[in-house]
Amino acid sequence: MDNQKTLGEYIRQLRGEKELSLRELAAKLDNLSAAFLSDVELGRRYPSDKVLLKMARVLGTTFEELKRYDNRPPIENMKKAIQGDMRYSLAFRQVIDNKVSVEKLMEIAKQAKGKKK
Repeated sequence: MDNQKTLGEYIRQLRGEKELSLRELAAKLDNLSAAFLSDVELGRRYPSDKVLLKMARVLGTTFEELKRYDNRPPIENMKKAIQGDMRYSLAFRQVIDNKVSVEKLMEIAKQAKGKKK
């Protein structure tokens, strides 16, 4: 996976490989608007999981593969976590203040996931 590619760019790539115009893809997705799909490809809007599932089928990929390219920051999830436990706020602040690398965060997350099993 190209970590720099966005969901919209990946959808555009897959659509190109299938030689589908925006209008053709929109028609195959229960008549969504081509304007909406254009906004998705440009990163201005994001499809619901229901629409993403339909897109995956039409574009010949999986829902999970498309989700891998959804690189939006999980702001709402972070806000909910902080509201539930204010220690998350302190933890996030320390990560930023201490300039913890993405690689280190991913390593910590993998270790935590392994301990849950």
